[in-house]
Amino acid sequence: MFGLVGIVVIFVMVFGGYLLAGGKLGIILKSLPFEMIMIGGAALGAFLVSNDLAAVKHAMKDIGKVFKGPKWRPGDYRDLLCLLFELIRVARSNPVALEEHIEKPEDSAVFARYPRIRKDHEAMELICDTLRAASMNYDDPHQVEEVLDKRMDTARHHALHSSHALQSVADALPALGIVAAVLGVIKTMGAIDQPPEVLGKMIGGALVGTFLGVFLAYGIVGPFATRVKAVVEDDAHFYQLIREVLVANLYNHPANICIEVGRQNTPQNLRPSFAELEDALRALKQEAA
Repeated sequence: MFGLVGIVVIFVMVFGGYLLAGGKLGIILKSLPFEMIMIGGAALGAFLVSNDLAAVKHAMKDIGKVFKGPKWRPGDYRDLLCLLFELIRVARSNPVALEEHIEKPEDSAVFARYPRIRKDHEAMELICDTLRAASMNYDDPHQVEEVLDKRMDTARHHALHSSHALQSVADALPALGIVAAVLGVIKTMGAIDQPPEVLGKMIGGALVGTFLGVFLAYGIVGPFATRVKAVVEDDAHFYQLIREVLVANLYNHPANICIEVGRQNTPQNLRPSFAELEDALRALKQEAA
């Protein structure tokens, strides 16, 4: 929703200022379809050439993040801490029982209490794989930290591909706008025998190409790329929290301390308060009693 507000502000300020300065939209609207075909079509073609089908689909899907924002909300971070607390408690009290949860999480009563987390493939694999490794005596915290860091870097690099792809398009748009403008100038030079008022309109139409390329680059596509990157980095904190808690568990800290480590490493705007988390954990303990 906030993204839509931003787009409206961009259009109102740019074209509103142009109209207030005495500009006329007629020449822009007349040239816009043809310029958009040339610039937008070339940008789309370059995007398709630069990426495979999977990357194109991923980028198209990620454009929705501009308007939806981060996937994970403050309540999800609280739920994640509660989920990890339950799993750590099971792992320490009955390691055999833990296997039932991490081998078939879709049938686990613990995971069933947190449906949003269970639907996320990356979060589920990260939790189950790390706990499974610990149960196999692969419990050197330093080795696990290194493995998790590499895994998360790989996932982050993949998630940021859409942002990089969109930014590449944004970087190319001003030059494509110049290409369209040059074609407009060529067309104008072919009609050099026309009266000045006709040539003026043709030159104005050619300049629409330069305007459109720069406007799309810095007013639309560039901000889209920046927003997608920001959302990906915000959501990465969710997986970072999993890392912090499970690594703390490998150091054999008490379960409450492991959860507090995760809470403290959560960004402030997403971090549940100590009292809120304590109430949630107390409710879990009472339910299990």
